Amino acid sequence: MESQFSRLGVPKRGKVRDIYDLGDTLLLVATDRISAFDAILPDGIPGKGYVLTQLSLFWFEWLSKMMDGVPHHLLTADINCFPEQCLPYREILDGRSMVVRKAKPLPVECIVRGYISGSGWKAYREGGAIAGEKLPEKLVESSRLPDPIFTPSTKGEIGVHDITISFNEMTAIVEKSLSEEIREICIRIYKKASCLAEEKGIIIADTKMEFGLDPATGSLMLIDELLTPDSSRFWPLAAYAPGRGQPSFDKQYVRDYLLSIKWEGKGPAPHLPQAVIEQTSHRYFEALERLTGVASAW
Repeated sequence: MESQFSRLGVPKRGKVRDIYDLGDTLLLVATDRISAFDAILPDGIPGKGYVLTQLSLFWFEWLSKMMDGVPHHLLTADINCFPEQCLPYREILDGRSMVVRKAKPLPVECIVRGYISGSGWKAYREGGAIAGEKLPEKLVESSRLPDPIFTPSTKGEIGVHDITISFNEMTAIVEKSLSEEIREICIRIYKKASCLAEEKGIIIADTKMEFGLDPATGSLMLIDELLTPDSSRFWPLAAYAPGRGQPSFDKQYVRDYLLSIKWEGKGPAPHLPQAVIEQTSHRYFEALERLTGVASAW
């Protein structure tokens, strides 16, 4: 749930990751924390940090091979190549950590939707559009969209809800040409990754990406995680049926439980039943194994 590495200093803690400043680089440690409705829950999901790291590595490697011109922050996840001060903690770090380039994060979440679900479905029912993107009439829950859409949002601190914004609103936060470049990259990644995932029996309904700028050169790079069950909605292709919510390989299972007990982020976060914890862990590992084709050694 939380790392404590005295030789590495005090980390900055996000919803899931603990971030250690190593000087020229950062060490990202993916914990088993899980958040919902912008709050960190008191119970972790066993192995979750391992799954997030391994799937991000899979996609970053795929990105390097398949899509030239999309730089990312990953330097290494090989524990033997980590800086020497990390090695006393290798048993904990191995499999759930990465050494990455430093970047100045852009203050937006970059979301691509290929299907209509979650907050997008709610927005569509209320106004027929998501993030200013007008959509066809008579769509139903979980409908596949004619083309993927880019629906950015603000990036709030822990406990602060992100707010969906239009692309024009994004250009008031991130310079227009850079916003256009980010939108093009995100949609391109989503389309190509969706094709690969469908071959493995998984629909990527939507996904969130984050970008930063190299402090030295100002060049754009993809940061944080990529196409994981935390940043995406993964649905089993064989069970897909529009007109209802879908079974999933992501934390929607936890959200659904919380909604069933009428908790949506207000007040103290409740504990999760053991069955929900175990089922969520199982779903995360199934996503990893389906996409990579490798049984987990965790």
